[in-house]
Amino acid sequence: MINIAAEDPMAEDVRAEMVAQVLDVVVHVGDAVHEGDTLVLLESMKMEIPVLSEFDGTVSAVNVTKGDVIQQGDLIAVIS
Repeated sequence: MINIAAEDPMAEDVRAEMVAQVLDVVVHVGDAVHEGDTLVLLESMKMEIPVLSEFDGTVSAVNVTKGDVIQQGDLIAVIS
């Protein structure tokens, strides 16, 4: 996998903060996002947890799909 964040100094990784299952991927590569937009919806301990963009930009990579189980620190997406 290409590390877009390493190639683009303006790119930011979005990483999992906990072990969870991906319920829905809201964004796609090329989508414009703003701070506070939902990128992915996770489920952990029977709670739905939105993963929000922390800044404005364009989605340059999405590394998860619906149904994936992700670990803390896993790369979810990259925003440029």
